[in-house]
Amino acid sequence: MPTATPDSAFTKGLEGVVATESAVCTVFGDEGRLVYRGYDIHDLADHSTFEETAYLLLNGDLPTRAQLKSFTAQIKASQKLDRVVLRIIKDAPAGANPMHVLRTAVSAAVFVDPDRGDDSRAAEYRKAVRLIAQLPTMLGAFQRLRSGQKPLTPRRGLSLAANTLYLLTGEIPEPEVVRAFDVALILHADHELNASTFAARVIAATLADVHGAVTGAIAALAGPLHGGANTEAMKMLLDIKTPDRAESWVRERLARKERIMAFGHRVYRTEDPRASHLRRMSEELGRKFGQSHWFAIQRIIEDVVKREKGLYCNVDFYSATLYYVMGIPLDLYTPIFVASRVSGWCAHVLEQHADNRLIRPRAEYVGPLNRRWTPLRKRG
Repeated sequence: MPTATPDSAFTKGLEGVVATESAVCTVFGDEGRLVYRGYDIHDLADHSTFEETAYLLLNGDLPTRAQLKSFTAQIKASQKLDRVVLRIIKDAPAGANPMHVLRTAVSAAVFVDPDRGDDSRAAEYRKAVRLIAQLPTMLGAFQRLRSGQKPLTPRRGLSLAANTLYLLTGEIPEPEVVRAFDVALILHADHELNASTFAARVIAATLADVHGAVTGAIAALAGPLHGGANTEAMKMLLDIKTPDRAESWVRERLARKERIMAFGHRVYRTEDPRASHLRRMSEELGRKFGQSHWFAIQRIIEDVVKREKGLYCNVDFYSATLYYVMGIPLDLYTPIFVASRVSGWCAHVLEQHADNRLIRPRAEYVGPLNRRWTPLRKRG
């Protein structure tokens, strides 16, 4: 069959295709390394904070003391939601998918953004900071409202990680919990050209603004092949219930050729570097809250899947139990991913706008050619 074929070869899912140059983040799949702006993720997880990491992603360098103070002050000054955005969240049905609520709230936030209509780099940067600041507040407002409670106002004395937990639960979290959650935000902040980040860059390449690109990224992350694996992993653990059932449960699923959630990765060929930190924190907090059985189940699952399938767990496996012992509802796991990844999305949008070319790939056409129109009466 004749085809209209572009010059370059077709690769399904664009696997292995280099689509752009970026200085934001890279993944070394064979080595199991993740690097933000030249810094290894282990270095950042061990020493940084989410605010520092967000600044790094947006600006390219770690902040000085004065820069961090200014950046943190900007975030704190921007956390409160405008009544227009809050009204949209209030009007969402209690049973609405939280990802749909976040997507709609972010899109609506442009109505009241002080820099709306200004697409200069300085204005886009300020919009990015506001989105980083406001997404936890959006998420907290929806969680409180659907629980029949009044949304809380962010507390200026708390970090973004601590405020996120406070806005969800109404309680000031313990330092150990805050640090674990802060590290989880760092680990999820960026991951090169994953589906949602690529979507954000494609949208940004049309010269759409930050809000439009982030709205599209949230829509992409809501898809079950991108976000949501940690929620499904936790559902799996809840079904297994006890460590003594874990191995047989997994073997039965493998025998039926069913997928075990949160294992394997498109890029990594060894352990996801983020998993080691989440594994440790999940074990520590599980012990702290008297829920060590979840970790015991996970270790058994991890061992069986590694032996039988040669697959490593990814970032979603241990984040599931980490969030669960913190008391976070299962359907908020992916929205929390958004609250972290928005920093990376915005960094990519700014980078795309700084050296832009419309992203317009080709498709390898496999349909028919040379057909001719026939009158309706002759088509049967």
